[in-house]
Amino acid sequence: MERFAPRSPTGQRLMSMFRILLAHFGPQNWWPARTEMEVMIGAILTQNTNWTNVEKAVSNLKKKGLISLERLAFLPTDELAHEIRPAGYYNVKARRLKNLVHFILERYGGDVGAFLKEETGRLREGLLSINGVGPETADSIILYAARRPVFVIDAYTHRILSRHAMVGEEATYHELQGLFMDHLPEDHGLFNEFHALIVQTGKNHCRKKPMCEDCPLKGWESDRGMDG
Repeated sequence: MERFAPRSPTGQRLMSMFRILLAHFGPQNWWPARTEMEVMIGAILTQNTNWTNVEKAVSNLKKKGLISLERLAFLPTDELAHEIRPAGYYNVKARRLKNLVHFILERYGGDVGAFLKEETGRLREGLLSINGVGPETADSIILYAARRPVFVIDAYTHRILSRHAMVGEEATYHELQGLFMDHLPEDHGLFNEFHALIVQTGKNHCRKKPMCEDCPLKGWESDRGMDG
């Protein structure tokens, strides 16, 4: 990762953060899934829940051989909801998974590969048109399933950067995403690892009630605000 040259002082601060987290946690090897379909399922199931619960739900689907566009398409929604119950909001998430499946079937004839090979902007636009898919879910699919250099922003990202005075509390998803994509080299591997490390930091240290004493970012230098 040292081969990546930041584009600005802000990029240098972000790369400093990245190096600290990588040294502390080590490579995260995200997304923990075998297929693109499994990544997309996980991206929807992880909405408003933790990954441990998602793993249980995905395990249920695997046991029934349901990590498949065709199998999910024909599975009744109530049965899908039952299988993904550990992920929470299972009725809502079952409908959202069905929406994604039907979108790929109707627009791409069920060809997941063709769907994920779409130009990045068009792919994102299509994902955001699906009921139940917001920016974070769409960008997770683009980064981890389509393997494009799009930085995923989540609540942990906002919390960590605002607590270290790199962004304001009111910063939007678009502004936070721009902070990374405008100041760091556009590289899928870098964005993948960086986002995973931020999630790890948020889960272990930068919680709603912060646990700063043992946080690897304690003492990390960052100036207030963003440069151009």
